[in-house]
Amino acid sequence: MTHPVITAARFNEAGLIPAIAQQHDTGEVLMMAWMNAESIAESLATGQVCYFSRSRGKLWRKGESSGHVQRLVEMRLDCDGDTLLLLVEQTGPACHTGAHNCFFRRVTKDGLEEIA
Repeated sequence: MTHPVITAARFNEAGLIPAIAQQHDTGEVLMMAWMNAESIAESLATGQVCYFSRSRGKLWRKGESSGHVQRLVEMRLDCDGDTLLLLVEQTGPACHTGAHNCFFRRVTKDGLEEIA
């Protein structure tokens, strides 16, 4: 049986929907990645966040190689149905660079500045 969020979600032409991961207790935005119907269903079933890797063309279980998993606390669908918000419990850094989150560069009038 298909979960109602999968039916309500507006996936793009590639069958993907953007998902923003946010630390559930602090509100810190950690990262943005893509999900498909299968990764949404797996995340809901297991409680561990699973994304779809566009570069690898397959499911990407967050932390499967690094150990930096995301436990799903809550999933929300925005008003247009075209973006997911994942409230998560992050273990270790969220960014593949080792940074705590993926948004560690501030845009200034002169360029980019690392802030974390």
